[in-house]
Amino acid sequence: MSKFGTIVLDGNSLTRAQLVAVARNGNKVSLDPAGLKRVQRAADFLAEKVSCGEPTYGVTTGFGSNADKLLGAHRLRDELPGGNPHNPEGTLLEELQHNLIITHAVCVGKPFGEDVVRAMLLIRINTLMRGHSGIRVSTLEALTAMLNVGVVPVVPEKGSVGASGDLAPLSHLAIVLLGGGEAFYQGERLSGAEALKRAGLAPIRLSFKEGLALNNGTAQMLATGVLALDTLEQLLDTADLAASMTLDAFAGRSGALRPDVHALRPHPGQVETAAHVRELLAESTLIDIPYHLVPRFKAWSAEAWSEPDDQALSFDIGWDWVPANQRHGREAFYSRFLPFKGGKKHQPQDAYSLRCMPQVHGAVRDAWAQACRVFDIELNAVTDNPLIFPDNDDAQFIEEQVISAGHFHGMPLALAMSYVKAAIPVLASISERRLNKLVDPATNDGLPAFLTGNEDGTDSGFMIVQYTAAALVNDLATRAHPASVYSVPTSANAEDHVSMGANEARHVLEMTEDLSHVLALELYTAAQALDYRQTMLNAARRLASRGGWRALAAKISNAPRADQPHYAQFVAEVQQLTAALAGAGDFHAGTSVRDAHAVLRRHIAFMHRDRAMDGDVRTICALVQQGAFRSAA
Repeated sequence: MSKFGTIVLDGNSLTRAQLVAVARNGNKVSLDPAGLKRVQRAADFLAEKVSCGEPTYGVTTGFGSNADKLLGAHRLRDELPGGNPHNPEGTLLEELQHNLIITHAVCVGKPFGEDVVRAMLLIRINTLMRGHSGIRVSTLEALTAMLNVGVVPVVPEKGSVGASGDLAPLSHLAIVLLGGGEAFYQGERLSGAEALKRAGLAPIRLSFKEGLALNNGTAQMLATGVLALDTLEQLLDTADLAASMTLDAFAGRSGALRPDVHALRPHPGQVETAAHVRELLAESTLIDIPYHLVPRFKAWSAEAWSEPDDQALSFDIGWDWVPANQRHGREAFYSRFLPFKGGKKHQPQDAYSLRCMPQVHGAVRDAWAQACRVFDIELNAVTDNPLIFPDNDDAQFIEEQVISAGHFHGMPLALAMSYVKAAIPVLASISERRLNKLVDPATNDGLPAFLTGNEDGTDSGFMIVQYTAAALVNDLATRAHPASVYSVPTSANAEDHVSMGANEARHVLEMTEDLSHVLALELYTAAQALDYRQTMLNAARRLASRGGWRALAAKISNAPRADQPHYAQFVAEVQQLTAALAGAGDFHAGTSVRDAHAVLRRHIAFMHRDRAMDGDVRTICALVQQGAFRSAA
């Protein structure tokens, strides 16, 4: 159970963190006594109006396009020739509410996860605590008991159009309360009646407007959306971590992360991302490393290394010397950097997928933050219909106290989710582009092709990891089209514009899983690349320290012979390179990146030669989903 313990619901103060605690950690809830007084006041008011014969939508009338049908004092079916073969218990008013639930529970598809359904129950209870719905305290307490004892209604995923609220899925919640439908209890899928019985609960009979109070609202889209936002919050940090590990593996440049740079374009997410990546890269000795210190990968050979501990290395390293007659026009550059081309390209800026990390990740953060703002409001909103205002004492007519409005319409949530839905493939796409740069020898700044030695031409290395990431990115992109722009009218055109917000939020929740897989694959690949980069640089440092300039010169191509011009200049410059490498400390990534790398390596070993990678991929995907990198990120 989380830090919250039992969460008190009052209809006004529920937070996203509390919802996650109930939905995913199993926290129990209790009902605020002051809130229950409001609930009872509205229920008493409604009972009084019904006893006076006041016509009230959804109480003494039908629903939707049947709103013009007033309920009579007795059943006309009783006058059928031969009598009424269907003679339910209770009054017509109770039958109306009962039928509303049992006929609306018509969703299809696989059931939502337990966390989504628990979140739906919590949201419904909290909004009813506002005291504007007419539900009785006893019914609300029965709903709360069902949540607390762990009866989880079976709610198929598909069937809501997002107005009038999530009618069909919420009916699947409520039908279990009546002893119908199906529910999960202690790991078993049971009939609703059996689940209640095993949990020590009894089914209830609905009173005035209670069916409408239970199934008319935005609880499904709100529940799936909040859980998606919770997952995405963690993935935003993971994306920054994966990008930081990749930037360290590239021995990249930090100028694009400077705070004074982002002060000139201060989008909140961009500023936050840049600061976060700077923090993750703190203490790195790879970032902003001089170009000439970075060797490029060369295939291993038996003669590559002379020292016993270096002979275990599965690679060789090398540089190219740039003769003086090829430095024209770049004199200023070579006055700062030695004339050796190794792994790093001599350019002052990284590719967009590295340099524009704050702008892209930050824009996704801003989309997430906007959705959080909308969902935080909705968590404590009243979203059913009609709304009851029992304290409007100066009202002359019931229409001034029982008001039909449109709070069930999910468009605020739908559009917020559309924004996030478009942002998720963007974050996945830039991650895949970084992964691709790591495996491509044309772009990975001196690392081996596909991050494997491949001396004999038999190894594929990380080649196909990028294929999987590319497939996931394409799948995310094809699902990013907003559902909210396609309204399909319902209820004989009485409900002629709907939000489709339930589909939108469900899509986003599903898409976070694929996003987590893409980020996991980048971390998996970046860790391999980082190991190569650090090991190559530290091998160069040891070579310079042990063997001196002659040992280092043996790794340099395009060098003049002793009898050729510029030889003395070459020797002097190699000696400078040797001194710079020998005098350097250990080459390593940022502290947080190293912590994340250590977590990964506890579960997945460096891949020296091709091996079956399916287990590695399952492991890294599970680590990301379980939040194993949260402390590092």
